[in-house]
Amino acid sequence: MRRSSRTLSSAIEAIGDTPLVELARLTRGIDGRILAKLEYLNPGLSKKDRIALQIIKDAESQGALRPGQTVVELTSGNTGTGLAIVCGIRGYPFVAVMSKGNSMERARMMAALGAEVVLVDQAPGSTPGQVSGDDLERVERETAKIVAARGAFRADQFRHEGNFRAHYLNTAQEILRQTAGRFDAFCDFVGTGGSFAGCAAAFKENDPSIRCFLVEPAGAAALAGQSVTQPGHRIQGGGYSMPHLPLLRPDLVDRYLTVTDEEARAAARRLAKEEGLFAGFSSGANVAAALNLLQDELKGKTIVVLLSDSGLKYLSTDLWG
Repeated sequence: MRRSSRTLSSAIEAIGDTPLVELARLTRGIDGRILAKLEYLNPGLSKKDRIALQIIKDAESQGALRPGQTVVELTSGNTGTGLAIVCGIRGYPFVAVMSKGNSMERARMMAALGAEVVLVDQAPGSTPGQVSGDDLERVERETAKIVAARGAFRADQFRHEGNFRAHYLNTAQEILRQTAGRFDAFCDFVGTGGSFAGCAAAFKENDPSIRCFLVEPAGAAALAGQSVTQPGHRIQGGGYSMPHLPLLRPDLVDRYLTVTDEEARAAARRLAKEEGLFAGFSSGANVAAALNLLQDELKGKTIVVLLSDSGLKYLSTDLWG
């Protein structure tokens, strides 16, 4: 029974326990199934609500976060939104530091939720809507300055174990329960690597035969060891051309996949029109990768994907233009 069947004490209790939906219309005529976890139904409209809550809970229990202390984090908008919700309810001032290359819907949403939003100029030559590794380095430097100046707690989503734990302890367990463990593969677009690492670890502990595919943008598959030729891809929230992610365990990756901007955009639009599921760029990337697998090496199999965030966060981008 979903927790919404009772009165909740705060929006924090509404985080998680998201539905799993079969994409039966997208796979019509294809031998196989895709099951989509609707993470955009979390209060902050993304899977990042989960890690925001886990990071803050872990920091409180470990004594790393003092009552009333400021929390600061680098974000493409989704983790910042989750932290704005959790920090607002728990009584911590929150500062979100974000590149101007990310969609402005995210900045406005964080500000509406009480966050102080610091927007960082993109690197010379960068294009709005295309956040590169150089852009991310600029945001990282600004974040470190603010943390030092304010004596703040850094909710470091690229390194904090709470990111992994949120998905290992919760997201993956929900999927295993919802499917009774009966699925063959998992596809996940990589941002920090936390959702892939946490889910893949739990899935393989439950059934080592479950194959886990890490999805990167075409032309920016640094984790797969490829040369980066398109650092300014359109798939926001990941694919930062970083060759190493602290939370990612390569032994959990059965294979690296790539999708193009066009494939991710087309899949997201099909999700909306054919399935009534209004999700963002990375959700489209996950679905595109799963469709490619079902038409190739995983014919007849069942693949689980995350619909990571809401399409509402991209209304000003070419995702819907």
